[in-house]
Amino acid sequence: MKLDAYIRKRLESSKVLVMTHLIAGFPSLAANWEMLEEMGQAGVDLVELQMPFSEPVADGPTFARANQHALAQGLKLDQYFGLMEKAAKTYPFPLLMMGYYNTVFRLGHQAFCETLHTRGGVGFILPDLPVEEYGDLFAHSQRCELHPIMLMAPTNTDERLARIGRHAAGMVYAVARKGVTGGKTELAGGTYDFVARCRRATDQPIGMGFGLRQGEDVRRLQGQVEVAIVGSALLEAWERGGRPAYRALLAELVAART
Repeated sequence: MKLDAYIRKRLESSKVLVMTHLIAGFPSLAANWEMLEEMGQAGVDLVELQMPFSEPVADGPTFARANQHALAQGLKLDQYFGLMEKAAKTYPFPLLMMGYYNTVFRLGHQAFCETLHTRGGVGFILPDLPVEEYGDLFAHSQRCELHPIMLMAPTNTDERLARIGRHAAGMVYAVARKGVTGGKTELAGGTYDFVARCRRATDQPIGMGFGLRQGEDVRRLQGQVEVAIVGSALLEAWERGGRPAYRALLAELVAART
């Protein structure tokens, strides 16, 4: 099933979906699997698996530190894809690769798409790759039935949003505010005006992330976007209170879907 069709089907029983995020190798692969177990039990709708990178330009301090830790522990690309493949065979939620273009460049566009597809991914998010630089990555994605998830930002002009929207597949990722991940986002009129601009640029489902931290944030996005994306807050919950705190936040986020 295509990602946009999956999202619309899930929305028949929820007012908004929840997409969660983890960084492979932080704090360990074993802990990652426990996180995925909790996501599966909570019933999240989609999951981003981030491949660590040394210069994660879109990530705030929490994620940047986690990236460095995972790399220092020696996480390898094959371990990342091993985690993805195991999760894809175990859980029903679609998996998106999140990472930086360096990984794709090292593998080559064709090899990257073929590997991601065979290891269970349905798409990818590359926040440092402008739409003009995708080249044949679009063609290889289509051939491998992958969704390149485009980012739309409040600083984009309407013309640029339209250009991004022409390449959107599966969903788009609307960045809730300027800056990097992690900081608190106040969901208000300006944010919803931005969502309206995105709607005019694409007919794909819209996910919104950057700064969503609690169930109330998810609830406020009901009727505004199709997917609420939560990452840093979950990682911080794990660091603060381990698996019980992680489980509690997941339950709060999922409960806010309806």
